[in-house]
Amino acid sequence: MPSIQEDMNEFRRQLRNGAIQKAYRALLEYMMDLQTDFKNKYPSYGTSGLYHGYMDMTYLAIFPQSLKQRDLKIAIVFNYAAFRFEAWLAGSNRKVQQKYWELFRDSQWNEYRVVAPAKGVDAIVEYTLAEGFDFGDLDSLTAGIEKNTIKFIDDIERFLRGGVSGEVEEASR
Repeated sequence: MPSIQEDMNEFRRQLRNGAIQKAYRALLEYMMDLQTDFKNKYPSYGTSGLYHGYMDMTYLAIFPQSLKQRDLKIAIVFNYAAFRFEAWLAGSNRKVQQKYWELFRDSQWNEYRVVAPAKGVDAIVEYTLAEGFDFGDLDSLTAGIEKNTIKFIDDIERFLRGGVSGEVEEASR
């Protein structure tokens, strides 16, 4: 296993190339544009600032009113390791996270991946929005992310209203 010094030397070599900085800047600019797109097209959804992360994830959160009143949010995440965009249903804190994770787990809902709680895990449910994308066609990427995010939100809202089981609404209170 390389030492931190060896990792730093490799990092420095890669930075000298310049591609990492250009790609990272393009990704962050894209995420900021995506945030603006959601603000403009869905003004009833609140949005968070952009979280840059540690090159593990970069994300922005959106807050549909029906989820916000339950202390839930949707994170649109760029997952660096998987190199894809994901939507995560997340809670405002660990207690909320646990409560809704149990609700989804116990329902045996399998429309999306229900994520087991663990240290550093922020998602309750996750969905791949885009992978294998072309950064040369940002309009198509944005349209796909937007369409899939809205579908994810609609499906989560339907589940929480009791669309899977009439008992869900009551259990989630």
